[in-house]
Amino acid sequence: MLKNITSTATVILKLDGVLMQQNKTPLNDLLSQASLSEALSEDIWIEVIHKMDEVYNELLQYEVALEQKNAALEESQQFIFSVLTSMSDLLLVCDRHGVIEEVNHAIVAFTGQHENILKGERLANLFADANSKAAVERVLNQLASQAANDIELQFTTGLGDSAPVALNFTPRLSGVGKLLGVVVTGRPVGELRRAYHALREAHEQLKCTQQQLLQSEKMASLGRLVAGVAHELNNPISFVLGNVHAMRRYAPRLKRYLEAVHAGESHEALASLRTDLHIDRIIEDLAPLLDGTIEGAERTRDIVDGLKRFSAADRNENIEFNLVEIIERSVHWVTRATSRTFHVDVTLAELLPVIGSPGQMQQVIINLVQNAADATEGQPTQTLKIQAWQKEGEITVTFLDNGHGIAEDAMDKIFDPFYTTKPIGKGTGLGLSISYGIVERHGGQLTVANHVDGGAEFVLRLPVAY
Repeated sequence: MLKNITSTATVILKLDGVLMQQNKTPLNDLLSQASLSEALSEDIWIEVIHKMDEVYNELLQYEVALEQKNAALEESQQFIFSVLTSMSDLLLVCDRHGVIEEVNHAIVAFTGQHENILKGERLANLFADANSKAAVERVLNQLASQAANDIELQFTTGLGDSAPVALNFTPRLSGVGKLLGVVVTGRPVGELRRAYHALREAHEQLKCTQQQLLQSEKMASLGRLVAGVAHELNNPISFVLGNVHAMRRYAPRLKRYLEAVHAGESHEALASLRTDLHIDRIIEDLAPLLDGTIEGAERTRDIVDGLKRFSAADRNENIEFNLVEIIERSVHWVTRATSRTFHVDVTLAELLPVIGSPGQMQQVIINLVQNAADATEGQPTQTLKIQAWQKEGEITVTFLDNGHGIAEDAMDKIFDPFYTTKPIGKGTGLGLSISYGIVERHGGQLTVANHVDGGAEFVLRLPVAY
């Protein structure tokens, strides 16, 4: 037992200096007391052994804590090194006097100089011309009060020439706010310009795709309205055709009568011929026939003009128009192409002036009316109530149908692109999404909710044209 105590005491004495730094009780005193008299009781020796065990355990815990902190430090250093290595942007860390202390691989590759050569070099010496060097010195002098961003300077490359680089200078501060140095990051301007060019091209492609989707949905809507539009065109064209046939039958009689007049026939013969050919009745019919033909042609022209406006790529059109005319035309077209049981009750103000694209706004109205026709399909009587009014600089148009309404899980997705509750082949899921975007571009809002009395109610709000 005394042998074990002596061996342990020897270890503890070697560590006594370390433990003294932790304000532990010196073990020399305990060991000295144990060696002064062999008559000391066994309780004292047991106390010494316990004390040595406690100190040894504390020493082991201290050593474990140091190893953990060292491992964490190495991990942090490895993380920082991996970040610096993977950075594609140029990075330099300088002291407050502009002397380089740390660099990353990107700046080494860009300048063509070894890391050891760059460290200790003045930052200004890396630039190609006097103006860039002066600008760097000026930035460093002002860095204590303000940072500097997006400064384009001429950098000396590894090929010996110069290249423009966009640089950012950020102060490096201590815990108490004292300026320790500066962190410089940057990227060659050529790369930035290529990135901006690629971004611009992607943006143009996106706009082109969006316009193609808009036109595609227009053509899909127009396809659904073909039957109604064909019927709408058939009436005035048939009217014009009938009038032309009538005038064609009258032409030989008029020609025969005029030939007799020019031949110098007698008055009695001309009067008899006039009665036989019904010339007086033909002359009376000519005016209404011509008026009817003109009216039918103008009606056909208006329909074709409406189709052209609806199908044209008029995204940049910005004119003043009356929304009342757009609503009436859209309702007329849709009801011609839908079931005879679909009835639209329209209550509008006399004038609803709006600035924008009549063709695009007509597409919105057609989509809303067509959706109401689809939503009420299967009902004994399909009805849609459209009301529009103007108040306090805003035009409000409501579309209330008598369908089953919109499911709660579909309410948040109703305006999402390609979302549709219609069967495959009957809907693209783009109509409401495109309508929502058109209304937003006109400075308005398009919302939807289930009405308390049943059915879905779409509300269109647009600013009044002043």
